[in-house]
Amino acid sequence: MPNGELYYKSLFDCAKKTFKNERFLGMYRGSAVNLLLITPEKAIKLVVNDYLRYKFTDKKTGVLSSGGAIVSGAGAGLCQIIVTTPMELLKIQQQDAGRSGAAKSERITATGTALKLIREKGIVGIYKGFRATALRDVTFSAIYFPLFAIFNERLISADVTGLAKGENQPVFIYSLCAGIAAGAIASLSVNPVDVVKTRLQTLKKAEGELSYSGIADCFTKVYTKEGWRAFFKGGFCRILVIAPLFGIAQGVYFLGIGEHIVGFLSKK
Repeated sequence: MPNGELYYKSLFDCAKKTFKNERFLGMYRGSAVNLLLITPEKAIKLVVNDYLRYKFTDKKTGVLSSGGAIVSGAGAGLCQIIVTTPMELLKIQQQDAGRSGAAKSERITATGTALKLIREKGIVGIYKGFRATALRDVTFSAIYFPLFAIFNERLISADVTGLAKGENQPVFIYSLCAGIAAGAIASLSVNPVDVVKTRLQTLKKAEGELSYSGIADCFTKVYTKEGWRAFFKGGFCRILVIAPLFGIAQGVYFLGIGEHIVGFLSKK
């Protein structure tokens, strides 16, 4: 919010202004970073969650407690930040370049930003905001994975399509729907943390924008200056991205890939 003024009024206003100022390619800023790192990030998250669920499951009864499901999800979220933090940091700089005016003075690239940060601050430079990223991802995964398991199990049990054939086997469409529902709930739940994380990781500020010393300082200033609604800015947009993303990833993963990986790891 340069000079205290709201720059974007809505999702559609943001799309309109971005297209007007940066044309079609401006709508895809940061996509290269996503394409490069989103696969290992999701792979880490899904595999670690499955492996921890396997380890926490009672071998005699085959039952995984609610606590075990939450800890498994949280553990998966914690492990993924090794990829998520630099991915988010670099993506944000590219996507924010047009708004902050940085794109007009210099060409912003993920490689250039990463090398500059590493030269100036070492490898820790590309992990700016890792605490906020960890808070978001651990919380998200602790909510998402238990919810997904519950939704998926209910859908398979109901088996309205008859695809499970009473064998309690993973079905793509059920995993897809469960992933979408769980992803929507989890993404909206952690939106306040995502807002804080994004502001902490924005390196180039527009004129008049506030700077923050940490998570608590950012929470306090955002609430004081903008009110509680500010913590849910972009919530609908995040749901539009996260829900189908996790639905598709979870659906594909459950086509036997997860079982093969966990089976391989359990033999180690």
